[in-house]
Order: sequence, then C-alpha cells, then structure tokens
Amino acid sequence: MSGHSKWANIKNKKAKTDAVRGRVFTKIGREIAVAAKQGSDPSTNSKLADVIAKAKAANMPNDNIMRSIKKAAGELSGVNYESLTYEGYGPGGSAIIVTTLTDNKNRTVGDVRHAFDKHGGQMGNTGCVSFTFDNKGVIVVERTVEMTEDKMMELAIEAGADDVVTEEDSFVIYTAPNDFSAVRTYLENAGVTFIEAEVSMIPQNKIKLDEANLVKFNKLVDMLEDLDDVQDVYHNVELPEEDEEA
Repeated sequence: MSGHSKWANIKNKKAKTDAVRGRVFTKIGREIAVAAKQGSDPSTNSKLADVIAKAKAANMPNDNIMRSIKKAAGELSGVNYESLTYEGYGPGGSAIIVTTLTDNKNRTVGDVRHAFDKHGGQMGNTGCVSFTFDNKGVIVVERTVEMTEDKMMELAIEAGADDVVTEEDSFVIYTAPNDFSAVRTYLENAGVTFIEAEVSMIPQNKIKLDEANLVKFNKLVDMLEDLDDVQDVYHNVELPEEDEEA
C-alpha cells in the first residue's frame, strides 16, 4: 500500500496564527456540541469520539472540548443545527465543496453564494462537482524514528485501513467512511497519535492554476473559511508548497 499524495494540497488549511487557530477551535467546538446532543459519552457515541479525535489532532485544549460537550445540554439544547453541503466552481475551473453547520439556511446559502460571486466563482447545483471527489476517512500520522514505514503499514493493515501513503515526514492512512471510527480507535489503542483525523472529500484529480487565478482562488477559500457557519472547504487545486500547511 503506497503512493503519492500531498495531504496538505487537499484542504486549504492555514492555522498559523492564534486568531485562525481560535476560529478552527470554534468550528470544531460546534461539531462537538452538535455530536454531543446524541449523547455526551464518547464511548457510546462514535460520532462524538470521532470529532474529539479531530479536535485533539488540531491541538484543541481538553478544557475547550469539555466546554463544547457541556454546551450540548446548555445553550445549544434548543438550537437545531443542520448539516448542509454546497458545491461550486472556483477560478480557473477549480472544484470546491463547502460543508456547513447552520441554524439559518437562508443566511448561510447567501453568505456562501456571495463569496463565490465576489472572487470569480460560481455556486452550482448539488452534485455538480462532488462526483469528482471520493469520501474517505483520513488519518495522518507523523513519521518518526519509532514509527517506521513497516510498523505503520502493519498497524494500518491490522486496523482495517484501505491504503497507506508514505510522505516525506508523515503517513496518510485512508479508510472507507464507515470504517473510520474502528480504524481510528484501533490505532489510538495502539498508542498512535494523529496530525489529522477526519472523514474528508478527496479529489480524484488535481489541477494547477496560473498565478492570477491562484490569487483569486485563495481569496475565495479564505472568505469561505472565515464564515462562521462553514466547517470545511475541500478543493482540487494543487497549491504551491509555500501555501501548504504541514
């Protein structure tokens, strides 16, 4: 199980400043609170356990995680968040998928459409680009002296993973969406720590943009990620290395 795939290219994640990290924590916190409404015990709520793993991989403090769980029974108990996905085209024919959690669909669709329109994109109908992506569980593990390629391969096979891609400084483990929780739990119990851990949308093919379109594309993705209701932005653009986040 091997291959070549820059995980940093798949999502435009730029958690480099305290402000941006805070925004990421807020978004994950909302995911935790929504998942916890189905039960606050991660041992019996696999969705909550998955989101907590995502939070820990993003270095979200435990206090923040616990506060988010408590919100499910407090201020969010009467709020019904809806999970909605929007698709569209970005500059240069790029494909973009936007996942959201919202309590006001009209506000969210308006904000997402405005971002597309402002930066040379166009929001499309459901299914217009998602057929060019695969829904997969993704677990990224740091490559270290202790965590060798052979050891990672062995653990991934035992866990039931579909594939492992070896990068220069990490391993990217892919699973079927329905197997993600089981694979993640197996690796956690084996003492493996994660850089990333979530179910994601993986582009089947990536495209390169010229400089002008790349500038517009980055502005579009930044504007989408700045929206409170947006959880994740997936795309098929191959980013220059200086734009990637390790």
